[in-house]
Amino acid sequence: MSLPKGLAEEVSKNLVMVARLIDEDPEGAYGYSRVALRLASRVAAVREAAGFAAYANQKYSEALAEFRAARRMTGHVELWPVMADCERGLGRPEKALEMAGAPEVHKLDKAGQVEMRLVAAGARRDMDQLDAAIVTLQSPELASNSVQPWTARLRYAYADALLAAGREDEAREWFAKAVESDKDGSTDAADRLAELEGVEFVDAFDESEDEDGDEGDLDDKGVESLEVESADVTESVEVTAVVEVPETVEAVESADDSDDSASDDVEGDKR
Repeated sequence: MSLPKGLAEEVSKNLVMVARLIDEDPEGAYGYSRVALRLASRVAAVREAAGFAAYANQKYSEALAEFRAARRMTGHVELWPVMADCERGLGRPEKALEMAGAPEVHKLDKAGQVEMRLVAAGARRDMDQLDAAIVTLQSPELASNSVQPWTARLRYAYADALLAAGREDEAREWFAKAVESDKDGSTDAADRLAELEGVEFVDAFDESEDEDGDEGDLDDKGVESLEVESADVTESVEVTAVVEVPETVEAVESADDSDDSASDDVEGDKR
């Protein structure tokens, strides 16, 4: 659907802000997505962006509705894994597993299929089926030595499932493999591995020394204050802006699971 030039520019600006803020400020991203939605609710890219913003804020019912709308408009299947993960977020893991076995999965690309596997494994864990979750994650993609964008998350989810099942030695091995493939720090695999190895991190910052100091110390050490002038930047963006897919519920919740497993003991596909 085409929009008048002025309206298209306004919608694009809001979509750009959604993409910029969705990781660091989900609430802010959600606000911009609502503005874009009011302006152009019949544009598939807007419905998709609104879905991801709602998903990032754990508004799973709203996110699912937006994803369904976007899928109806485009006929594409790329949103299938994150739609299934919304079902998990709504407390319906059985529905997520049903979607994992649907014909739509075969139409996904490799990344989408891996994401669907993560979601399915997360659904199994939601149902306390740890062994089934582990088996679900066992795949050629997991065994491959090739590092792909999804490799770190897949290995992390597998290690986390092993740890939850009490298989600590294997979990340690796979957390180490996750660290090797996690070049951009998308997981906390290094911290989880260190925890299993019994490594304790000590804060080298001494608060008592900081309390004794003051801003005057900076001048004594020859530190100068610098004023940085910022330039206004105007961006021109098409309405078909693409919002980066957030991690699945399993991936988002894995950090919380790590705290629980340390005291008591992914997938999260989505997309």
